[in-house]
Amino acid sequence: MDPTTLVILLAVVLGIIFLSVLLTFVPVMLWISALAAGVRVSIFTLVGMRLRRVIPSRVINPLIKAHKAGLAVSTNQLESHYLAGGNVDRVVNALIAAQRANIELTFERAAAIDLAGRDVLEAVQMSVNPKVIETPFIAGVAMDGIEVKAKARITVRANIERLVGGAGEETVIARVGEGIVSTIGSATDHKKVLENPDMISQTVLSKGLDAGTAFEILSIDIADIDIGKNIGAELQTDQAEADKKIAQAKAEERRAMAVAQEQEMRARVEEMRAKVVEAEAEVPLAMAEALRSGNIGVMDYMNIKNITADTDMRDSIGKLSDQPEDGEK
Repeated sequence: MDPTTLVILLAVVLGIIFLSVLLTFVPVMLWISALAAGVRVSIFTLVGMRLRRVIPSRVINPLIKAHKAGLAVSTNQLESHYLAGGNVDRVVNALIAAQRANIELTFERAAAIDLAGRDVLEAVQMSVNPKVIETPFIAGVAMDGIEVKAKARITVRANIERLVGGAGEETVIARVGEGIVSTIGSATDHKKVLENPDMISQTVLSKGLDAGTAFEILSIDIADIDIGKNIGAELQTDQAEADKKIAQAKAEERRAMAVAQEQEMRARVEEMRAKVVEAEAEVPLAMAEALRSGNIGVMDYMNIKNITADTDMRDSIGKLSDQPEDGEK
């Protein structure tokens, strides 16, 4: 091959490689698309995005969309939001939806809502089309002790002004549940709640439960209502059972004290018997000492023995007379 041809071929190959690298680094087609849409963006701005590690299409395509919708947003605003970790395309879509629905929404607020972790486009859609939140069955006890279960449907609309820092759906459900429980609990009779379930929704709605939340409560409707347990009867039964156990415990305490007193009395009787036996054991010794010392004579001793024998005989006769005769029970 001719050296000149070889050089030309090598130059063409290098040129193609250089052009491919240049087109990859410099988004020329994106620049042409922006110019065709009437968005004036410098090619050096696109190169600067590459150097700042910003994907140009993530900024330019939403910019073209915003320009066609008549929104006044700049490249710097979109790029700064992208660098902050936001979703540029979703913010632009939310701005377009808000403009079509005649909702006042600035780019700064939309970007703040997006960076706060909320779906700004869904919030705008919810402002146009309210959302229905359904609560689980919430149980309350009326004054007559009957449990009443109610399920509510809450129609809410997103409040753009309170989306940043406002409480979410869980707070709304919790507040409505608290209002349902308090309304049922203030009813003197559960039948009144069943006859007029709208008293629950009216009472709860008048409390301004959407304060500090990201929503505006439009209506609260009772979807279902049912009767639960007789909590009052169960509480009375439990109280009676507790009183019974307390009485049994006190009776057992008194019985234990009586047994202890009886055992103590028996111990004292046994102690006295032991002393009597001990004293009786000393009688013969005392009599022997009295005989030796001459304090009593032999006749006195014999009289004492006769009296003792007579006493024993009387005791034996008394025991025989106490026994039941034949045929008696």
